Amino acid sequence: MPKRFIKSLLPHHDTVRNHKHLRIFGTLMHDANLWHLNRHSVSGAFAVGLFMAFIPIPFQMVLAAAAAIFFRVNLPLSVVLVWITNPITIPPMFLFAYWVGTLITGETATLGPFHFSWEWVQNVGVEIWVPLLIGSLFCATVSSILGYSLILWIWRWHAVEKWKARRLRKKTRRSPTTP
Repeated sequence: MPKRFIKSLLPHHDTVRNHKHLRIFGTLMHDANLWHLNRHSVSGAFAVGLFMAFIPIPFQMVLAAAAAIFFRVNLPLSVVLVWITNPITIPPMFLFAYWVGTLITGETATLGPFHFSWEWVQNVGVEIWVPLLIGSLFCATVSSILGYSLILWIWRWHAVEKWKARRLRKKTRRSPTTP
């Protein structure tokens, strides 16, 4: 995996350390393993970030940071991946999670017309929270396993391609020149 490319996308570690919501972790954020970019830390960060992105609660970034510290994976990448859930992607993601939850629990989908209001949350939210939570946990688990596996595979593939290119360069240097 190209480390320079990943580093260019991530915020500087001082920016993350000084974030107002992440200051609660104090000296735990000074662990050097949280800032390394290797195949284990990056693939673990993908697993953490994708898992937390599907959990329908506020402060997902703080939970992703806590999980990254606990599992000792790349902290900035874990936090950045939570941003997959944003105002544009939240409705389709959680609608899909709700649909998956209804399939798992065997309940009937009862969303009806959506009106973003406290009344709608009180009336319909009580009925949909179990399928939404189960579907979200299922989607979070599947996406984190897939993300972890995919990043490990991409990283390995990239390393093998670099080895092949290096071997080819050495081979062409050693071969005698033809007139």
